Amino acid sequence: MTTKPLPGREARAQHGFFKAHFWLMARRAAQLGFFLLFAAGPWFGVWIAKGNLASSLTFDVLPLTDPLVLLQGLLARHVPETSAIIGAVIVLAVYMLLGGRVYCSWVCPINIVTDLAAWARRRLGIETDWKIKPETRVYLLGSILMASALSGTIAFELINPITGVYRGLLFGVSWGMATVLAIFVLDLFVAKHGWCGHLCPVGAFYGVLNKKALIRVSARGRVRCDDCMDCYAVCPEMHVISPALKGERTGAGPVILASDCTACGRCVDVCPERVFNFTYRLDDRVDADASDKAASTGPGKLAA
Repeated sequence: MTTKPLPGREARAQHGFFKAHFWLMARRAAQLGFFLLFAAGPWFGVWIAKGNLASSLTFDVLPLTDPLVLLQGLLARHVPETSAIIGAVIVLAVYMLLGGRVYCSWVCPINIVTDLAAWARRRLGIETDWKIKPETRVYLLGSILMASALSGTIAFELINPITGVYRGLLFGVSWGMATVLAIFVLDLFVAKHGWCGHLCPVGAFYGVLNKKALIRVSARGRVRCDDCMDCYAVCPEMHVISPALKGERTGAGPVILASDCTACGRCVDVCPERVFNFTYRLDDRVDADASDKAASTGPGKLAA
């Protein structure tokens, strides 16, 4: 094992800790906030959201349903309630606007586990040669849909680590947390970004909703890129970066349009040259030269 400098060190030196971690801290706040919506009831007797990320009712009025759960139920020949259909339509509309894989980086609690494993890999200098084909998660998605159709059950919910986290933390169900531990070990010792990047069928499903998302990351300042590779080091889907970052040579636009992008914002955080920013999918502006930093947005802003 060899220890390498952690990505973002130069960004911290130039811009300070807060700016170099802004989007990471925002995501952690969002993930904690979603969890507390459900935890407030069992823990404090204040029932804001009843249920979990698979299906919930907020303030006894707003139904929200994971579209993948609904799809499994339909394939299992279950007749859904009207509220479940309405909840799925609401969730679909939100993620088709913001981007399906926003769920992966801003909502899903497993993201915290896989980010921790990725940080530990970098800190410990762990390198492994085992590669998992990214399309494996698509095959797994097809498998769980087929399993639901054949078994008459919502098959993936029996082993879903996302649901397992909530059951474990809220109700002390330990078997779900064992799955989470297995994912941590997989990502740390076996395959880099193994679960979220290559195996998770939920990520594969939400990636389908990500194709026409409005909110995007742009390499608007790509002319300033000094090839430090920090963005690649922290990106859970590093293959999405090159077309936008190197597009000056190929004629590609600066906006990352790949459906695998999770809009986690880590590339924005760790880049010392402020190459990346959040914007919208039709924003094809690029900075004219390396000295043009006026276009760089602050950490809490979208490009105008």
